[in-house]
Amino acid sequence: MVMMKSLCAVAAATALVACVQQDEPPAGIARAIPTADQVKIKLPVTSERTVGQLAEFYVATRGVTLTFNGSAAWVLVLIHSIVQLPVTSVNGNVYTWGPGSDPLDPADYKLDVTDVGDGTYLWALSGRSKTQSNAQFETVIDGVADSRAGELQGNGSFRIDFDAGRRINPIDSGDARGKVDVSYDLAARHLELDIDSTDDQGRPVSAHYEYNETANRDGDMTFTVDADAGGTTAVLEELTLRSRWLATGEGRGDARITGGDCGTTTVVASECWDNRFGRVFYTDSVNFAPTEGNAAQCAFANQDLPPAN
Repeated sequence: MVMMKSLCAVAAATALVACVQQDEPPAGIARAIPTADQVKIKLPVTSERTVGQLAEFYVATRGVTLTFNGSAAWVLVLIHSIVQLPVTSVNGNVYTWGPGSDPLDPADYKLDVTDVGDGTYLWALSGRSKTQSNAQFETVIDGVADSRAGELQGNGSFRIDFDAGRRINPIDSGDARGKVDVSYDLAARHLELDIDSTDDQGRPVSAHYEYNETANRDGDMTFTVDADAGGTTAVLEELTLRSRWLATGEGRGDARITGGDCGTTTVVASECWDNRFGRVFYTDSVNFAPTEGNAAQCAFANQDLPPAN
């Protein structure tokens, strides 16, 4: 998240270079880009228990949601903050903030927003290294925002290129690698992420994440990743976790491991928790741990996992 902190500083830096205002951007630009809270994954939390007493699948779900809240939210905070500022320059239907940076930052950044004219906007945050002579701007984050559905009902997508971020600013870019594609639909209360990266050994890593929320704030999350679940590392396993919860806190997580060292065996485990996130039921298909609790106490009665790839 070092890169996040560095890029968030762009909002303040852009204000320094936006002193010459040529025109006001269309008001729809600010409305089209959602706030971080509007795409936030709202998992119930509590501070009444220690981690050791919590249901393990709740802890895993919370960890995943916090990670992806950060992945999507910091971009929207940054872009939404910048477009509130006076625009630096206008070229036809393209509005530009920047370029600029703090004097000691190793890179300059700028934001370009294109008003397509039909209620949609294309935007791109680009950076240019200040440590290399004749460096050119390279896109770090780009996306599209569609506000035609109305206030707080829009949708859109964006891509974060961490490799580009490292080329532009290797000092602050952190350890993130690869690309993350994010799509959101405010009306449908839907958030989706696809991750393409590499692990510490340089092997490809891919993951998919989906989150849906009902009008009364019940939640449904599915996370699938190809990773090493133990044993040999020649072939990776596919790990899937689906968690569903009520706005009051009760929930259920179902996990599955297939492929890799599992061979033709599919391992499935299920766990349910109460409104204080304590385990009320657990079972798995290979007796990894003893079955315990009462399945009748599960907020969701049935296991429900998406098909394996």
